[in-house]
Amino acid sequence: MNTFRIYEDLRSSLGEEAAKSLAHTLGPMFEELGNTVTKAEFRKLTGSVDRLAEAQDRTEAQVAKLAEAQARTEIQVAKLVEAQARTEARVAELAEAQVRTDAQVFELTKVVQSLVIQGERQGARLDAVLGSTFELQFRDRLTSYLGRLMRRGKLLRNDEVLDAIEQAVEPDEADEVLRVDAIASGIIDGIAGHVVVEVSATCGADDIDRAARRAGILRKAGLAAVPLVACKVISPELRSYAVSKQVRIWCDGTILDAAA
Repeated sequence: MNTFRIYEDLRSSLGEEAAKSLAHTLGPMFEELGNTVTKAEFRKLTGSVDRLAEAQDRTEAQVAKLAEAQARTEIQVAKLVEAQARTEARVAELAEAQVRTDAQVFELTKVVQSLVIQGERQGARLDAVLGSTFELQFRDRLTSYLGRLMRRGKLLRNDEVLDAIEQAVEPDEADEVLRVDAIASGIIDGIAGHVVVEVSATCGADDIDRAARRAGILRKAGLAAVPLVACKVISPELRSYAVSKQVRIWCDGTILDAAA
């Protein structure tokens, strides 16, 4: 078997370059073997070459499959890269939207805080107006409101009371009497005396303390005086506190307790 014959036999299965290279290698070998080996041995060698060619075919087929798999992998990776880019763009958009939302929330918070402050101011002004209105109403109707507590009642001017006690009290105590919401004289529990009234729509502990302190100033000057808080609302705790301070409570038209 010459080199060209080997080349022709192998070219169709191995390809031109591989067949040429293998023919150049095997040609001389076959020539040498022709003189030394038997036909059986030569057939074995030829079979080995055929198996080698088949193995090469299988290898090339596997390589082709790997190449296809690699191509599919590259396509999938490209798709993942595109998806990641879209995700990053979306995240950037959401971040920008969040910044805008935070700015809007900040502005809204300032508006709400401003409204709350305005509401508190308006509420304070309204409380002051309601308190003043309630005080004027109570002073105007004091003798009828206190009819069950004080008979033959008469609303006094604060300066009238001051004339009667000024010589017996300190200057700051005299100022306290001038600040009393209302003072009336009449018969209380069968005894001639005075009612010293603090008026507040919602009774507080300071209202009770002022009534007790200011009535005490009149008693210091020798006048019989009963402290009273007039209100529309009072808690059970402050009601008990008033009793402990011997301050009577007129609440929304009713005398609640007579202090001992």
